[in-house]
Amino acid sequence: MRTELPAAMSNKHIHLSQSDLDVLFGTGYELNKKKDLSQPGQFAAEEKVDIVGPKGTLKGVRVLGPVRKNTQVEISISDAFTLGIEPMVRNSGDILGTPGVKIVGPKAEIEIKEGVIVAARHIHMHPEEAKEFGVENGDIVSVKVKGLRGLVFDNVLIRSGEGHRLEMHIDMEEGNAAGLKNGDIVEIIK
Repeated sequence: MRTELPAAMSNKHIHLSQSDLDVLFGTGYELNKKKDLSQPGQFAAEEKVDIVGPKGTLKGVRVLGPVRKNTQVEISISDAFTLGIEPMVRNSGDILGTPGVKIVGPKAEIEIKEGVIVAARHIHMHPEEAKEFGVENGDIVSVKVKGLRGLVFDNVLIRSGEGHRLEMHIDMEEGNAAGLKNGDIVEIIK
């Protein structure tokens, strides 16, 4: 049974709905791909926006594509303190009841009523890989990081589907605490 997989750290970013993209960048606007991300079909766009909270601003937050059904801002706990909002750890897409912010683009600004999350740590894997690891979509596992600052991440969600590529995703703060670099190998210990 497989246990090892690569890890990657995610910096603050935003996913925009088409309607919000149209307001911020202009009607009919399409994102310009800067580079592909590890998950199939996902990319970092050239576009950036500013995120404004009650106490502070995060400037130059990268937009990720493609567009989504709902706008979602993914930040770290420290970023939440900078903005002056309550950090809420959630799975991607679970935005009900989360804080809102102002988003400033080159053409206009919008206020979202909810949609700011600290993304819960998770592992992407194809269903065939899930079989090899002995897990299923929705399972919760623990992951061990070796090394000088080694630790165990608990409560790691398995996200398995046809469009997934094997990789554990954590935010920059979690990765830095463990001394991780993108591509380092970690181990599922269940």
